[in-house]
Amino acid sequence: MDYEFLYKALKKEKVNTCLITQNSKYVFEYYKNKKQKDKVHKINSCTKSIVSILIGIALDKNYLKSLDEPLYYFFPNTLNEQSDKRKLSLTIRHLITMTDGLDFPEFGEWNCFSPMVYHHDIVKFVIDRPLINEPGTHMNYNSGCTHILSAILQQVTNMRTEEFASKYLFTPLGIKEYRWYLDKKNINKGADGLVLKPEDMQKVGQLILNKGCYNNKRIVSEEWILQSASPYLKTYDYIGYYGMHWWVNRLNEEKDFTEDNLFYFALGFGGQYIIIIPTQELVITVTSDIYEDSLRPMRIIRQFLLNK
Repeated sequence: MDYEFLYKALKKEKVNTCLITQNSKYVFEYYKNKKQKDKVHKINSCTKSIVSILIGIALDKNYLKSLDEPLYYFFPNTLNEQSDKRKLSLTIRHLITMTDGLDFPEFGEWNCFSPMVYHHDIVKFVIDRPLINEPGTHMNYNSGCTHILSAILQQVTNMRTEEFASKYLFTPLGIKEYRWYLDKKNINKGADGLVLKPEDMQKVGQLILNKGCYNNKRIVSEEWILQSASPYLKTYDYIGYYGMHWWVNRLNEEKDFTEDNLFYFALGFGGQYIIIIPTQELVITVTSDIYEDSLRPMRIIRQFLLNK
């Protein structure tokens, strides 16, 4: 792989960090400046993929019975207020696959920013949105889904999502320095509230590559990782398929969707990435300030990987 090409390409952009491990060993480290190495970064929607891991752990530990538990179990008052009774069929599975069917034009007229952040009750804001598709039939990007998942985690574990993560994910991974912002109801922001060091993002990627194990210790079931990173529905050709809060796509877009051409990734606004390429045993973390084009780092990484 042409690391010189990658270094030069990154240096031209507002990329803060790029880390690459292969077979669990660092093969490339790029920092825009010395401060970036120890700096915590707001990882934006990469937070969603970490919430997905936490849902898997909650299922493993029987805090949740199944993905098919209806939202009504957790928010009966809000669901009883709904005039559209089809919302009673909404489940955790609909949230984690973003097939809830609610009108949430986050990648449309809202331009990647949901007004839910201003609301005093984000869960209610999301559930109150009109239902425009039958649940389970269409994937539409909806940050509100992940915030509801965070609220559910808090409810079933009697811990804030951050506390649950600290106990069952961050501590086993050796992640010590982080912040996780709260909404007005003191629920950790599931959609985009997490701040991490790049090296700790890399650990999350390594966990996914190793199918739920880290340092030979099982943290989340292999079944959950495989399920999360399986391509489910494709709404956005320019990003890829959506699994369970992980994106899945082809490395070489000109070739078929085969195992050796598959990769999956967490993606955050502004160019934050945790990229896993299983057949090459690669994990790549990127942090950026490219808010005008969040996909630019991915294009650079793709070019680097295919330019052998």
